[in-house]
Amino acid sequence: MRRAAALLLLLVAAPARAEERRSGFADMAPATRAMQQDDMANPGMLWVLEGGALWQRPAGAAARSCADCHGDAAASMRGVAARYPAMDPGEGRAVDLAGRIALCQARHQGAEPAPRESQAALALAAYVAHQSRGMPIAPPADAGMDAVRAEGQALYRARRGQLDLSCAQCHDDNAGRRLAGSVIPQGHPTGYPLYRLEWQALGSLQRRLRGCMTGVRAAPPAYGAADLIAIEAYLMARAAGMPLETPAVRP
Repeated sequence: MRRAAALLLLLVAAPARAEERRSGFADMAPATRAMQQDDMANPGMLWVLEGGALWQRPAGAAARSCADCHGDAAASMRGVAARYPAMDPGEGRAVDLAGRIALCQARHQGAEPAPRESQAALALAAYVAHQSRGMPIAPPADAGMDAVRAEGQALYRARRGQLDLSCAQCHDDNAGRRLAGSVIPQGHPTGYPLYRLEWQALGSLQRRLRGCMTGVRAAPPAYGAADLIAIEAYLMARAAGMPLETPAVRP
């Protein structure tokens, strides 16, 4: 009897199987889903449009633009966002998409990268990620990233903060239930950078992770920290095969 009870508890607490995975889009109200689906109504498209302008604009001492190196983003950036975070050989560490853009600006444009979560940084990240909308998430298969994803999984399952809660307790164990009237999503990062109605602005996955950590009364790592990139890498692997939605809209 005890073994049966333990097995039942394990099944209840297990994360959703691949065929049961749901984007946060599926849990939104019809009006919010319609907002995301209509590019004329999706507020995140304002950042995408700004990013398109920045893509063409020369920056830094080299007086070169992103387009000077990469050409038409619709072709050259197709599928790029689906593969990040990834290892950067020059840095010898994993970087997320925003970090890769910043490195590109510093190395090839001689430009001081825009601060993380700034309007310009989010706009460029949204523009690049938008080129992969509809493509399946496809994390890179290499040994270096395996170690990063394993670290991210450990961090995802670790309890933290004064509330002593882990990411998994909400987004695996209690996904689909309600917290303060809102559905707890499975936490798949399919739409970042995304427009959050609560923020009235576009924001990165790292902003959302830091907000969750603050919510359980834990001190969040700084933007760009290795711990945040590791969690991001694990979440992308957990969502492998799901289509990108950038820019998504969320409550």
